[in-house]
Amino acid sequence: MQSPHIEQDWADGSYRFALPVGQLRELQERTGVGPLALYNRLLSGEWRTDDMAEVIRLGLIGGGMKPVDAMGKVRAYVEPRPLTESVDPALRILERALLPAPDENAEGDDQKKSPMTILPD
Repeated sequence: MQSPHIEQDWADGSYRFALPVGQLRELQERTGVGPLALYNRLLSGEWRTDDMAEVIRLGLIGGGMKPVDAMGKVRAYVEPRPLTESVDPALRILERALLPAPDENAEGDDQKKSPMTILPD
């Protein structure tokens, strides 16, 4: 199965972000919570200082960028800016990793999509 990715405008261009299992594991180790708990933490505004930077950095790596280049982008466009600017991009990257693309759920015209329910902690 191909890893889910998202193309989005961010910082100085348009980038491909993805969080396949390897990046999700590293994200979990670095943030101390699972991906859904992190998503809820970002959504609720209870994020920690490095949460958004880790999602964006690992998303760039999962999308195909070299790790050193991803770190450079984060240092240039996340760390010196207000942290709240990075919440929305991080949420979109995580959401794409956690939810199927609209056509990945459909096996036929009759099948209904079942959205993921995100519950508070």
